[in-house]
Formats: sequence, structure tokens, C-alpha cells
Amino acid sequence: MYQELLAPIHSFLKAETPDSWIDEAKKPENLHIILRDHMLCELKAAQSALFLIRKYAVDKESAIQLNEWIKPYEEFAYRRKGDLESLRGNSNASKQITAKDGCAYGDDLIDKMVLLIKEELHHFYQVMELMEKKGVTYQPIEAGRYAKGLIKHVKTYEPDALVDKLIIGAFIEARSCERFAKLAPFLEEDMEKFYVSLLRSEARHYQDYLELAEQIAGKDISERVAHFARVEAELITSDDSDFKFHSGAPVIAA
Repeated sequence: MYQELLAPIHSFLKAETPDSWIDEAKKPENLHIILRDHMLCELKAAQSALFLIRKYAVDKESAIQLNEWIKPYEEFAYRRKGDLESLRGNSNASKQITAKDGCAYGDDLIDKMVLLIKEELHHFYQVMELMEKKGVTYQPIEAGRYAKGLIKHVKTYEPDALVDKLIIGAFIEARSCERFAKLAPFLEEDMEKFYVSLLRSEARHYQDYLELAEQIAGKDISERVAHFARVEAELITSDDSDFKFHSGAPVIAA
């Protein structure tokens, strides 16, 4: 029912999630890893989007407001402060975010990234709810190699660095969408419905990142997209001993 939505994502990505990853992810004993890492992935996605608009597009007052917006989620994730009740409804931005003077793409970057942050923080909260329902106790979990493996290829000068970061954002969102869809049929009904419900927003996020990258570059970015497609495919298909939501082919200890 969602194959039309996934078709451009499968074309964009140059490798499919290995069946061996699905085999590990669907095991009941790995549910706690999937949910804890998924929740932190939602926060990291919001943090990455916030970093981009704070660094490139907004005035000082708006940067402060953005930091305050995400702070309760960071406090829970990294310091175990707060709970479902204290985070309820916090995903909505309550104040106007203003582009700084002279930033030609500021308004577009802000519009797309603020919506993305709002949705990612709401997803964070929804995963928290699932964890409570499933009896999964939250404990911080170290990041895997995936995002780091992409970021180390970012160019060091602007605006190419920003363009690369946006391309990476597109790949992370597209991979999340592909993985949600592939894993969903093997999960319990409530998790399956939740993961399917995420597909539409994740698909739009990847498109938003790519459109911004093309707009800001002002030139053909197909070569950089192809480069990151190769890097991303290698990270997803190569052996990986650290099982996470975006990890590669699992290497199981004997």
C-alpha cells in the first residue's frame, strides 16, 4: 500500500537493507536496542536540523529559542530528567524563528527544518510511549558508525560543507524510511502500525533535504549525491559488529 511512496527512495538509495539485519532486528531480545536507538535517532535528527538553522540561518535570539525548545528532550536522553508527562506537547515551537539578515536561503531552510524538528521530537515522544508500553527501560546507548561514517566525507569549505550536510540528511532520512518499511511486517501489530505511520514524514524529510541542497548549491550536485550514495551503501551492507538501527550487516559473535 505504500510502494508508490517508497519507489523514489529505493531509487535514491543504492543498496537495500540486508536480510541479515532484519533477522536480528525482529528478534524479541533485540527490541530494547531497536527502540532505545530509534528514540535517540529521532533526537539526533532534530539536533542536526536545529544545528543547521542555528549555524546558517537565524539571528541570535532565535538560536536561543531553538536551544530552549530541544533542551527538555536532551535532558531526558542524556541526564534522565523528565518523563512522558513533562514532555507532553513540547514538540510544538511556540515562538517565531527569524532569519538573519543577508541569508538568501534562510527562510526556506528555517521553514523546512522547523517542521522537521517538530515531527522528530513528536516521534521521540511516541517511541517513549512505545517503550513504556513494552516495558523497555530507557538507558543511553552509544552511537554506531553510520552517521560518523558519512560526516567524515563532508567538505571543509562553504557552501559545499552545508550542501554535503544536507545530502547526508537526505540519505539518513531515506534509509530510515526504507528500514521502517522493511522491518514493519515482522513486528507486533502496534509497532508495525507505528513504523508504517512514520513513512510519509520520513519520505518528505529526505526530499526536503535534497531540495535545499540543490537550491543552496546553485549547481548540479549529482556527483556529490552519487559519492554519498556509495559511502552510505557500503556502511549499510558491510559487516558490522555493533548492532544498531542504522548498522550494517550484523556480525554475530560465535
